[in-house]
Amino acid sequence: MSKMIAPPQSGRVGDIVFVKTRYGQTVRKYTCPHNPKSPPQQNNRRNFAKVSTTWRALDPAKRIAWCIAAADSYTTSRAGLRVALNGYNYFVRVNASRAHLGLSQFDLPPAIPSFNPNPVAELAVTNIGGNITVKLHVPDQPGQTTPVQGAAPVSAGVRCVQHFPLLGLLPTPVNGWSDITALYVSKYGQPTVGTVIFVRTCQHINGWTDLPKVASALVPAG
Repeated sequence: MSKMIAPPQSGRVGDIVFVKTRYGQTVRKYTCPHNPKSPPQQNNRRNFAKVSTTWRALDPAKRIAWCIAAADSYTTSRAGLRVALNGYNYFVRVNASRAHLGLSQFDLPPAIPSFNPNPVAELAVTNIGGNITVKLHVPDQPGQTTPVQGAAPVSAGVRCVQHFPLLGLLPTPVNGWSDITALYVSKYGQPTVGTVIFVRTCQHINGWTDLPKVASALVPAG
């Protein structure tokens, strides 16, 4: 891969791929991507197929409603360009995120929500006689749905992680605390003492999500 000075570009031309990275515009030779067919990857593909099938089954009037709703909707391309969405793109944008969370799909475009600040606060990890619990402080009621994403345990020297797979939906808080131990252990097993757990949450309303919020905590000795 080499850096280049050129207008923003993204995509493949023959065996050359243009990529916008944190270091600027780059160009590299195309290599066939690895396809591990992991369960999460396969699940995402099934969700996308489900959403696409639903779109094809819509009445023409409903498709027109999505096209009208998409008139003022935009996304940002990998090259950093502002791109207008068509009706199908807008339908997928709303419903694919809901399918990923196991929620029902919309036949008609919902109203664009407004978000209050995410109330999920600090992460607390306790170890009582080897019984480790992982909880999130939730002093106020969050939005309609709150996805919880978590990174695999890392060493205490790590200050930032990038990969946050979905663990599940935020359990109902009890006395201001939501116990996510079962969600985390189901994904990664019981964390080791001395490692750090990173968790990310966001509020999801009608197919839209607000900016993610990250919390972390050290797994203490018992």
